[in-house]
Amino acid sequence: MNLLKALATVSSMTLLSRILGFVRDTVIARAFGAGVATDAFFVAFKIPNLLRRLFAEGAFAQAFVPILAEYKNRRGEADTRLLVDHVAGLLALALFIVTLLGVAAAPVIVYVSAPGFAANPQKFALTIDLLRITFPYILFISLVSLAGGILNTYSRFSVPALTPTLLNLSFIGFALWLAPYFDPPVKALAWAVFCGGVLQLAFQVPFLLRLKMLPRFKLDFKDAGVWRVIRQMGPAVFGVSISQVSLLINTIFASFLVTGSVSWLYYADRLMEFPTGLLGVALGTILLPSLARHYVEQSAAEYAKLLDWGLRLTLMLALPAAVALALLAVPLITTLFHYGEFSMHDVLMTRNALVAYSIGLLGLIMVKVLAPGFYARQNIKTPVKIALVSLVATQAMNFVFIWPLQHAGLALAIGLGACLNAGLLYHKLRQHNIYSPQPGWRAFALKIALAIYVMAACLWLAAGDATYWLTAVPSGKVLRLAGIVVLGAAAYFSTLWLLGFRLRDFVRRGAE
Repeated sequence: MNLLKALATVSSMTLLSRILGFVRDTVIARAFGAGVATDAFFVAFKIPNLLRRLFAEGAFAQAFVPILAEYKNRRGEADTRLLVDHVAGLLALALFIVTLLGVAAAPVIVYVSAPGFAANPQKFALTIDLLRITFPYILFISLVSLAGGILNTYSRFSVPALTPTLLNLSFIGFALWLAPYFDPPVKALAWAVFCGGVLQLAFQVPFLLRLKMLPRFKLDFKDAGVWRVIRQMGPAVFGVSISQVSLLINTIFASFLVTGSVSWLYYADRLMEFPTGLLGVALGTILLPSLARHYVEQSAAEYAKLLDWGLRLTLMLALPAAVALALLAVPLITTLFHYGEFSMHDVLMTRNALVAYSIGLLGLIMVKVLAPGFYARQNIKTPVKIALVSLVATQAMNFVFIWPLQHAGLALAIGLGACLNAGLLYHKLRQHNIYSPQPGWRAFALKIALAIYVMAACLWLAAGDATYWLTAVPSGKVLRLAGIVVLGAAAYFSTLWLLGFRLRDFVRRGAE
């Protein structure tokens, strides 16, 4: 399997999902703006979405995939199917109970996650209503993650990567055509989450049937493989998803700030998720099964080379993305969101958060590449310790930055905390002799830096004054932004080509 081709496939599917995500957010921003209703919905959606990232795509994926890969490579089809059946049965039962408890305890959950909302009874009650509708999403999307883990282990990367588009389509449909039928209209967004979860789960079923790996949901509390997954999964919540925990705590801080702060952070985070998903999640997804295979085969040299390949791609693609996000903050935000109820003030406040976030983008993506270096070896202890240190440091920075920078300080703390997390993961990988840098890193980094400088100069000159982006017609902004993005990409990759970079140098084979 060509890993570069697999990365391109997953990234292209993720790109489609992210584009639809921006269409979704543009529709939401135009219809609802940034105020009481959107603050309530984003909090109500953030909680099940956080649980998704923590348990479904974070801890569960990192705990389940290496063990599933071990069964697939060592134990054969029958034992692998049995593991899938038993994990699915226990997961479904646990999720059903959690969903019931979440719906029943919605007032307590909202009070804990956004205590500032309690000062506004209407806002608090609306958030509770929305949370009760969105909470079952965790049940559906966790089963989606189980299916995705199976498909990724069998190198069917494109299906799980395409699946999130269905949630975005659900959002767009409900916001455009069904919102007038709800009272208040923002409830349409909550039901879009519910229906999106159902659609995503249904989409993956035929592909599991084709692999003959559709779970049969059997309960066996004595299955050793199931308990291995559970033991790995608990601590992995901290190791994989520390940035998500920080985002939830940031929501608590933001709930005490001026109205709109939660929404400004949300829209900035959505822009940050574009490169994070396109590169970080995609790389982590394709690296984990291959790293697990190399670990099972005790191929330490190939293991280190694969990590090195991932780190080089990350530096080459994430660093220019961070610079571009900071330089094009106003063009991006105005083109995507500056419509209807989304005011010029909302643009400027979202810009502040996005620039702050961009400082930590490289760290956010590096974590998604470095953490699998431990989880593929079923080493949970080291990342958990690092995650706890990063979490404490992030919250300390929150207290320092929130007063002078308001909501942008919260975004800055998230990014710097991720950089600390990535730095400590890298240090431990080197210390444990798991990873050794391959030759040529210094020249590689210098060439990247030069190409970024050329790209930044082109973007800065082409973007022009912010006044244009705040007053231009939508079609003009879209065309000009597209041209600037093409110009920046052309300047960056042309410079790399002139410096000797070739596509064939990044081709790499992975586990079948």
